[in-house]
Amino acid sequence: MALPQDVGPEYSAFDHEGPWSVEDVLALPEDQHQRVEVVDGTLLVSPLGVYRHQRLLFRIAMALESACPAGLEATSGINVQVASDSLLIPDFTVNTPGPHGLAVHVEDLVLVGEVVSPSTRFKDYGIKRQRYAEAGVPFYLLVDPKDDIAVATLFELEDGEYVEVARSEAGELKLDRPFPVTIELSA
Repeated sequence: MALPQDVGPEYSAFDHEGPWSVEDVLALPEDQHQRVEVVDGTLLVSPLGVYRHQRLLFRIAMALESACPAGLEATSGINVQVASDSLLIPDFTVNTPGPHGLAVHVEDLVLVGEVVSPSTRFKDYGIKRQRYAEAGVPFYLLVDPKDDIAVATLFELEDGEYVEVARSEAGELKLDRPFPVTIELSA
């Protein structure tokens, strides 16, 4: 969810009293220029990524979609309710298909992924990784394009914590789990 730029002076997120709920965020007007997430009643607002970021996440989502086995699908930029008071928007996911409504429930996720940008580095490496682990998402794919060649790291949930199980080499990520796929990371 995001706030539109053309919302008139009659609306202000600053008029909201108390902690934000998932329902409050889902009721906000939509916009394609920023992401609005909520964790523990606090809004997290960030702009959409630059061209390289968006292109990279599109390539990853397409590679995942092409390799998904029956019963799974890849998506991008969807609302994920990770707890009763927390809604995150991962850059891409692998989940079971179905009528999810405004938010996919965390139980339907197999993998969540984030492409790191300067405005999301803290969230992607910290709070989002922690929340996805606490919610029981089996795999977390983190892609960091800060250098000329992006580096991707796949983490698998073990005993409530993410453990690195694969890392890209020379701009290519080869995975055997949660299903076999090769992802080209050049942008």
